[in-house]
Amino acid sequence: MSEFESLLNKLLEQKTDLDRSDIEEMIKQKKEKIGAGYLTDQGALFLIASDFGISLSEPLKVEMGLKDLYAGAKEISLETRVLSMSPAKQFSRKDGSPFLLRTMTVYDANSTASVKLWDEKANIPGIENIKPGDLIKIIKAYVKSDLNGEPTINVGSGSNLETIDDKSDIPDIDKITKDVSEVKEGQKDLVISGSIDGMITGMEFTNSRGQPGKALRMKIKGKDGNSIKVVLWGQDESSIPNMISQDAKVRLLGIKIKSGNQGLEIHGNESTIVEIEGSKETQPIITRILSISTKENGNKLILGVDKNKKLFNINDVSNVTNAFNEGDVIELMPTKAFGNSISIDNNSFVRKLDDDNAIPSLSNLRTKINDVKVDGNYCIEAIVLKIPERREVQTKSGESIALSEMFVEDDTGQIWVKGWRNQARLIEKCELGEIISITGLNARSGLEGRIELFLTAFSKITKKN
Repeated sequence: MSEFESLLNKLLEQKTDLDRSDIEEMIKQKKEKIGAGYLTDQGALFLIASDFGISLSEPLKVEMGLKDLYAGAKEISLETRVLSMSPAKQFSRKDGSPFLLRTMTVYDANSTASVKLWDEKANIPGIENIKPGDLIKIIKAYVKSDLNGEPTINVGSGSNLETIDDKSDIPDIDKITKDVSEVKEGQKDLVISGSIDGMITGMEFTNSRGQPGKALRMKIKGKDGNSIKVVLWGQDESSIPNMISQDAKVRLLGIKIKSGNQGLEIHGNESTIVEIEGSKETQPIITRILSISTKENGNKLILGVDKNKKLFNINDVSNVTNAFNEGDVIELMPTKAFGNSISIDNNSFVRKLDDDNAIPSLSNLRTKINDVKVDGNYCIEAIVLKIPERREVQTKSGESIALSEMFVEDDTGQIWVKGWRNQARLIEKCELGEIISITGLNARSGLEGRIELFLTAFSKITKKN
C-alpha cells in the first residue's frame, strides 16, 4: 500500500461520514485553490485533515524513496547516498541577522533530491569528511518547494543528518556514472566521466546583479571521440590539481545538461565535485620556444613544443622569460600545467638549455593544409589569396565583437583563417599575395562542415621575405 493510500484510509477511519469520492473532490478543490503546480495529492490530503482537526503526521518509512517526497511533509526520515555537496556559506536575513547554509544533492535507486542544511546543521561534526557515495540518514527533516517547484529536503534545528555504515540497495557512485557520450538534454544531477580535451581555463565576470563571479571551463571527450563543452559556475582552479596531463581522466558529480549555441553543454555549480587525474606537484617541462608575443597588460605569451611535437601555450605573468628568444630550448617548472596550458610566475623555475635536435624547430613542425584535422593545433605557412576582411558580429548579449578572415593556400589546399577580437588585428595587417607563417592555430568545423583555422591568444603571424 502506498503512503497516500495509508494516509487516506487513516483519514476515512476518523471521518466516517465521508467516503473516498468526497475526499478526492476535496483534494481537487484544494489543488485548484492553491495551484496544482505547488501541491501534490498527498500534500492536499494533509491540509484537508488539518481543516478537520485531524493529525496525519507520521514519519515516512526509511524504505520510502525520494520520488515520494512532497512539499509540506514534516518529520521525514530516509536513507540516501551523497552525490555532491557545496561549502557552507553565510547569508543575511531581511532583518540583517546572519545564517549559514550548505546544500547537498542526494540520490537513491530511483531519484535525486536537493538538501539544505541550515545554521548549525551546515557544520554538523564530521560533515567535511562526507564523500560522494557515502550512505547517510536524514532524520526528522521537512520538505518545501524550491523556486522551480521541486521538493527540497530541509535539515533545521529539529532535524539531523548522520552517516551510516550499512549495506544498501542504493547503487554506489561507480554504478551511476555515465560516459559523457551518453548524456541527453534536460538531464540533471548526473555523474559523468570522460577525458580532458584541450585547455582548462578560469573565467571571472560580473553577473546581472553587479556581483563578481567565477567559472571553470573545459571540454570533455567521451568514448565516441566527441567533445562537450563544460562550464562549472562558482568554481576556480583551486578545485583541480596543479599538474594535469592531456587526455587526463575526469569525473564530474552533480551536473546538468543544457543546449548551447554549438550543441549540448555540461553545466555545474559550486556544489559540483570535480575529480581529475593529476598531481598537486608540478613536473619540469622541456620545450622549444616557437613564438613569443606580448599582451596589452605586458604578459608574455609563448608557444612551445616538446620532443613529441606536443604544443604548449605558456602564459608568463611575471616576465621571467624576458632573456629568452624564439628558437631557444628551455626547461621550466610551471606553477600550473593544465593539459597544454602552462602558467609561470616569479615562483617558477626557468633556465635555458643547450640546443636539442630531438625537439623540432618551427620549420619541421609546419602542417600542410590538406593534413589539418578538426580540434587539432597547428602551425602553417601559406600565401594570402584574398584581401583580409573585417566585420562586426553581434552576440546574444548585444556585444559587438570584431571578426577578421582571410583565405590562404599552400601547395596542398586552401583554407579560411579567422580571428576574433584582438586576433582580428593580426589578420588585418596581412596583404594579398604575402607569404606568411602562422603559429598556434586551432582547427574547427565551420560552415557546411568545412574545416577552418582560428587564431588563439598564443598565435603569431610572421611575414616571409
